[in-house]
Amino acid sequence: MTADFRTSFVREPNSLRHHPALVLNADYRPLSYYPLSLWPWQEAVKAAFLDRVDIVAEYDQVVRSPSTEIRIPSVVVLKDYVKPQKRVAFTRFNLFLRDEFSCQYCGAKGDLTFDHVVPRARGGVTSWENVVAACSPCNLKKGSKSLRQLGMSLRKTPRQPGAEELRNMGRRFPPNHLHDTWIDFLYWDAELEA
Repeated sequence: MTADFRTSFVREPNSLRHHPALVLNADYRPLSYYPLSLWPWQEAVKAAFLDRVDIVAEYDQVVRSPSTEIRIPSVVVLKDYVKPQKRVAFTRFNLFLRDEFSCQYCGAKGDLTFDHVVPRARGGVTSWENVVAACSPCNLKKGSKSLRQLGMSLRKTPRQPGAEELRNMGRRFPPNHLHDTWIDFLYWDAELEA
């Protein structure tokens, strides 16, 4: 048995590896939807111990120290409100999120890159209003030509999204795993069944 294996086993047993905690702001809304605001269970336990969060829901599993036993938090709420950012950073991820992870020329999903609508070789700038998500085939086809030259068109006009708009867009792309205790906090404005 190698020392690395023993160390990783002691520090994080497999049974506890996948117990993230959903982190909610003081208003009970997730800090972010995409990516979903999650902490490893160790951070959630530490924050609870330091009285920085309230535990709202827990997993069935427990962690123990010589003097304490605590159920692993599955949902925690920050005691102090964190003001959401108003400015949206111009990043590849945010651009793909704005364009709903689809090519703005053909609608294809996956294998995305970004494309300058007005090519840089023709004076186009790198900005929210001139850059779109594009699949590799469309990007290669377009090259440094104009849309009119190729008879191509955009699915929607590129523009800078607002922070709230991007947060709401992120809600459309839930992660692969949603724990049962998270659902009420992720879809808090969904219509209730009668």
